[in-house]
Amino acid sequence: MKFHCSYKWLLPAMLLLSCLQANAQVDLGARGGISIPNLTAGGSESNPLNTGYSSRQGPDFGIFGEYHISKLFSIEAMLSYSSQGGKKKGLQAFPFPPEMAPALPPGMPAPTYLYANFESQAKMNYLMLPILAKFGWNLGATSPLRLYVDAGPFLGFLVSAKQVTSGSSILYLDEEGKQPITQQPQSFDKTTDIKDQLHTFNVGVSGNVGLAYIFGRNQVFVEGGGNYGFLNIQKGSANGKNNIGAATASIGYAYRICNKK
Repeated sequence: MKFHCSYKWLLPAMLLLSCLQANAQVDLGARGGISIPNLTAGGSESNPLNTGYSSRQGPDFGIFGEYHISKLFSIEAMLSYSSQGGKKKGLQAFPFPPEMAPALPPGMPAPTYLYANFESQAKMNYLMLPILAKFGWNLGATSPLRLYVDAGPFLGFLVSAKQVTSGSSILYLDEEGKQPITQQPQSFDKTTDIKDQLHTFNVGVSGNVGLAYIFGRNQVFVEGGGNYGFLNIQKGSANGKNNIGAATASIGYAYRICNKK
């Protein structure tokens, strides 16, 4: 006789076990919204490749469990999919390609960078596991509204990372675009997988401020917050050093699976 076991029952089983404890109150929920990430250049490692990023947009969603310790305080564990990265648009640097050496003036050594007018997006996606300390206050003795704040550390795992470029441009030797080395525009339409250039793991801090509407064992909520990674994402230093970080805005739903008092 064969027995089949599925890991999908592990989390519910653990939560049901916690419900057997005295005074246990446990919520399960899901949230989804947008991430507005950017890449922060790291100090002395700054160069034209890792500076000048602006924010992009992407999805941010996850599932969570919340264990209530008191009416004021709870611990929330979440597994979320988080978009990170940034974008540049306009005249910007890129590494000098060896095949462009014949286009240089006679006797000129190969420069570290060339410049062109194009759009570039660093698209990175992480699985994050934040553990948040959460404080909440009911807005009145009988009010269904509850204000809360939460904050805590996260562990991040890099799922994918791509550099997506687009547009066409003449190539320049200088960042002002006054010394062209090509007469015809060159295409920058390309997607490059850069995952192997980045560290797989990151750690950081995240937090939110939100407002929940509670009815029975249900609640719906809106929240805004952000996250920031403490570790530089690049393995080497040729492309400089960057830190991830994002502002987030979400809506969500939670249900109290056990409500012992």
